[in-house]
Amino acid sequence: MFYIQVNDDIELRTLENKNAKELYKLIDDNRLNLREWLPWVGGTTSVEIIKRFIKSSKKQQADNNGFQAGIFYKGKIAGIVGLHGIDWSNKKTSLGYWLAKEYQGNGIMTQCCSAIINHVINELCLNRVEIRAAEFNKKSRAVPERLGFVSEGISRQVEWLYDRYVDHVIYAILAGEWEKIKNQKREE
Repeated sequence: MFYIQVNDDIELRTLENKNAKELYKLIDDNRLNLREWLPWVGGTTSVEIIKRFIKSSKKQQADNNGFQAGIFYKGKIAGIVGLHGIDWSNKKTSLGYWLAKEYQGNGIMTQCCSAIINHVINELCLNRVEIRAAEFNKKSRAVPERLGFVSEGISRQVEWLYDRYVDHVIYAILAGEWEKIKNQKREE
């Protein structure tokens, strides 16, 4: 089971089937907002689909290929953060996330991603973490920018989003860069 206590209000943990109804309701209540940038929202039409997602997430974790964690804010599920998989040969991974609209703008996602990056670099001993975000998704792009990631370029028309292709900005941070940023923050 994956678990990180981010702060007094935020915890990240493996989803269980008992979370399926709450997660589905959160997605359904935020469908229009999430659909703007996430291609899977249109196909998420039932609690059963969420249960399949939870099952595949547990398999991903059991296969040592990353994880998907529920973001629990003050005991309520607020979104998801996780790894798209792990390239163990090259010691790298990519991070994905989403947060319900009512929880946005409070630094929750930045804190969650920071905790995940600490875990990935310090516990899993990976060297590189990527975040890819649609070019015009300012909120999603703000997270790696706040965390000190380097913008490495744009992948053109890399994702089909319902009725159009979108470009992704590729951000990355290396273990040495992350440690340097953490040390600078300690000194401040």
